[in-house]
Amino acid sequence: MGKLNGRVAVITGAGRGLGRDHALLFATEGAMVVVNDVGGEASPAHDVVAEIRAAGGEAVAHTESVTEWDAAKRLVDMAVRTFGDLHVVVNNAGILRDRMLVNMTEDEWDSVISVHLKGHFCVTRHAAAYWREQSKANATVDRSLIHTTSTSGLFANPGQANYGAAKSGIASFSQIAAKELGRFGVRSNSVAPVARTRLTLSIPGVGEKIAEVPEGFDKWDPANVSPLIAYLATEQCEFTGETFNVIGGQITRIQSWTSAEQLAKEERWSVDDLIEAGPSLVGKGIDKPVMAG
Repeated sequence: MGKLNGRVAVITGAGRGLGRDHALLFATEGAMVVVNDVGGEASPAHDVVAEIRAAGGEAVAHTESVTEWDAAKRLVDMAVRTFGDLHVVVNNAGILRDRMLVNMTEDEWDSVISVHLKGHFCVTRHAAAYWREQSKANATVDRSLIHTTSTSGLFANPGQANYGAAKSGIASFSQIAAKELGRFGVRSNSVAPVARTRLTLSIPGVGEKIAEVPEGFDKWDPANVSPLIAYLATEQCEFTGETFNVIGGQITRIQSWTSAEQLAKEERWSVDDLIEAGPSLVGKGIDKPVMAG
């Protein structure tokens, strides 16, 4: 028996790359999958659905953009109408428009923020509304949100101001969703994958490093990420509000912002005081709060 038997999942951006591998594994584990990717009849979502059905699984394609409010609702409604419920949302759709900040255009900023940040919000918002109604009707089935962040958003990567800002926002969005939706039986976690995809192959300095497929274990294979996504979708997983980085066979839990060095006194700081004491805030050997005044 598959670990996701009976669970209905929406996976966005699932026509290629990471999303495709997520969808195939979910179906192998028994989930009924709504495969989302843009493109209408030409969308690669149809090819993934065909693969799943050929292997004996259940899947349907949704080919509208997750950035469109009503289309995102239709995506959620399709899952419920086709398979009778919705248990899991994997927000995975994304694009890159890399550019150094001084050269970035308004459209390059807006398009990346829209697909990643708004796309995550739209689908999550409509799924959350459905789950709230299910909670009011005393449905107790465990629900799971899984969001796709990035090391670019968690640790900052030059040349990706738009992408990094969106991905950092997604990690925070996931934590807020965990706090707000827990009362409805919804867990929310995010994953920062590192793998060989069309997006990562296009990044200068990265694409060259990961392009070659090695003999033996391929740490850049996007399929390495999918088991964690599937685990987070199971009823057995209790994590919520967490963020994980996955590369090859390594899974790392990422801590969010934490307090570090501190300056404190019982009066307002002057500029002169800060010129003298301020350098200690950058961590030069300070391992405890600095008390002054």
